[in-house]
Amino acid sequence: MITVHHLNNSRSQRVLWLLEELELPYEIVHYQRDPKTMLAPPTLRAVHPLGKSPVVTTDEGLTLAESGAVAETLIERYGNGRLAPAAGTPEALRYRYWLHYAEGSAMPPLLLKLVFDQIEKAKMPFFAKPIAKAIAGKAKAAFITPNIKSHLDFMEGELGKSKWFAGNAFSGADIQMSFPVEAAVARGGLDASRPKLMAYLERIRARPAYMRALERGGPYGLLT
Repeated sequence: MITVHHLNNSRSQRVLWLLEELELPYEIVHYQRDPKTMLAPPTLRAVHPLGKSPVVTTDEGLTLAESGAVAETLIERYGNGRLAPAAGTPEALRYRYWLHYAEGSAMPPLLLKLVFDQIEKAKMPFFAKPIAKAIAGKAKAAFITPNIKSHLDFMEGELGKSKWFAGNAFSGADIQMSFPVEAAVARGGLDASRPKLMAYLERIRARPAYMRALERGGPYGLLT
């Protein structure tokens, strides 16, 4: 049995969705973020030294971490040709690119946006507040916001070439890309001005496996 060590409001939601798409049996061990720090609980370190989610364990003794590596491994081992284009095709190259682009390129500026937004809102001595807000605002205006815009423009353009990120067939790359796209809606300024990305979100959220994963995973903060 596959076990997903699932942290609320995290990338592990994608793993649940992937397993639902593959129609594989699995069980969930739930973990809750610290309400003050929003960090994972230390009990996750008993499963993986970094204490991050997603982590997947199997009866074979495998421990898989990093969402891209988890997705790639599960699809290769259990997909039987599903959710990945045929090897050697142009779609296979796009699939591998987007599978890793999601975390390697798309998420860093969105994570920086989250961090600097929190700095602006953090409690601190009154005399430090204007300085912190000025530094955060300058970092966002000069670097973070322009980078997010460039990535969103790029994704919008790529979805103009095909219905899904790797081509005209839904794949694991779309599962992987769901997190940065949903994060961009939540905090990156993604809205109806980029209709192809918004239509992509509607398509993934309408998938039965996506909805089943939400039912099993529990409340998912990126959707609120």
